[in-house]
Amino acid sequence: MIRNALTVDVEDYFQVAAFNRQIDPSTWDRFPLRVERNTYRLLDLLDERGVRATFFVLGWVAERCPSLACAIVERGHEVACHGYSHQLIYEQTSAAFREETVRAKACLENQVQKPILGYRAASYSITKRSLWALDILADLGFAYDSSIFPIRHDRYGIPGSPRWPYRLDIPSGGSLIEFPPSTLEVGGHRLPVAGGGYFRI
Repeated sequence: MIRNALTVDVEDYFQVAAFNRQIDPSTWDRFPLRVERNTYRLLDLLDERGVRATFFVLGWVAERCPSLACAIVERGHEVACHGYSHQLIYEQTSAAFREETVRAKACLENQVQKPILGYRAASYSITKRSLWALDILADLGFAYDSSIFPIRHDRYGIPGSPRWPYRLDIPSGGSLIEFPPSTLEVGGHRLPVAGGGYFRI
């Protein structure tokens, strides 16, 4: 039997990094939310098949849909943190990243009344330019991360990093368990297969 881990990033269509130049986060409240209804649809599908998943919930979404994280947990799934405003980490200062992550984690923990142990960066944006973020995650009490894509890409990825879960030692002396997004090796090339874009392709 092949065991798989299913994860879902709970964010709305106007929050993806591809829209950063067209849609300023300060205008997000002008857009109709689709994320709540679509997440409930997905929860129903998973219930039908008896499948459990980890849902990386954006703090911005959690604040506007305060019952959503609780519903995810009540249906037997894990809630983890997807940051607050879906900004690329390597374009943030460490202070801004810490502030946003504290805000998102506290919001989710208040809603589900459980520790939030997992984190995934927007657009997998923990790269060699932003490894400093791992120290902040460990300091804030996260146990694992799922942000380091072991591929070469113009926006994210650390080529050559492990394809399977591993303990990641960080500069501060602590460690996190890293769950890299899935890849497939074909003809000596490592191809990404995880993430909404690749799933749709």
